[in-house]
Amino acid sequence: MITYEDHRLRALADDGRWPELLAAYRQCRAAAVERAGEATAAALTAPLGHLIAYSAPPELAVRLFDADGGPGAAAGVADHDAGPLWEVLATRHSWLRLAPLLGPAAVRRLVAHTRVLLGEDLSYGAEPDGEGVPLCLEPWEAAGWEEGARVREYLPCGGARSALLTLPADREGLGVVELPDPADRLGGQRAARASAATAALAELAPWAEAVCVRGPAPLAAARVAVAARGEYGRRVVGGYLPFALVCPALVQAAAAGRARGSAHGRLALWRALGAMAGAGGPDRAEVNALVARMRCFTWLEPAAGLRHLHVALEDPASGVAWALSGSEEL
Repeated sequence: MITYEDHRLRALADDGRWPELLAAYRQCRAAAVERAGEATAAALTAPLGHLIAYSAPPELAVRLFDADGGPGAAAGVADHDAGPLWEVLATRHSWLRLAPLLGPAAVRRLVAHTRVLLGEDLSYGAEPDGEGVPLCLEPWEAAGWEEGARVREYLPCGGARSALLTLPADREGLGVVELPDPADRLGGQRAARASAATAALAELAPWAEAVCVRGPAPLAAARVAVAARGEYGRRVVGGYLPFALVCPALVQAAAAGRARGSAHGRLALWRALGAMAGAGGPDRAEVNALVARMRCFTWLEPAAGLRHLHVALEDPASGVAWALSGSEEL
């Protein structure tokens, strides 16, 4: 429906006739929901939604998510083209412009964290986050990214550019390491905390295996490293690196897929770190203390997919380490 009328809709956009385009979006989405359901409706109307989110004035673009158009007419947090429509909107306007206009709480929260990832400090300009995730980037969050890589760069007529962050990205700084014999998974009194943190880590990359052991990072790596089971005994090419260099790959892993944005990745990482710290949530002080003392070990695998993640995270204060390892083709 949207594709067939594409030339007419773009002519309306060129003329700045955004109310008509919003009306067309709502009418088409509501009709598609009634006929074929939410998922089909979101897919059919996503290109027009992208155009409105990217190019329309913010006063109108935010109305993509308002329910005043009737049943089925509003975009949800999962509506996406090259990326979530709310993320497209968040890349186009500052929080100062968007804050008075945004209504739905879920969209509002994701837009706020997107603006934080883009460098805005909302500590004093937005309502506190419901989970306690800070509304400004911590130094370790900001340090490891390449310029412009934290959020997809969207194009006006659809499509996006994004960096593919993997861990490790290459052999730089790595050397041959002999991993210890693998230990049993953690049990006993620490098992409950370990289980919650391991589950939170697993949510960052569903295609990866997550484990927890009592001991240092290489011991956790030994549980999951495929490379250590080959002809060279327990040797891998690996090494330690600061958590600031690990953070971008973890955020992007949790934001993989067009229906998810970088804000999803940031929130998921803070949940995982809060669970690892034993804080019961993403407590800022506890997470910063954990990151400051954490030791991170990464290693190469011989048959890694285009997206891969091989990292072990050790908390010396508790004597516990987690590993997250896996890969997938895109």
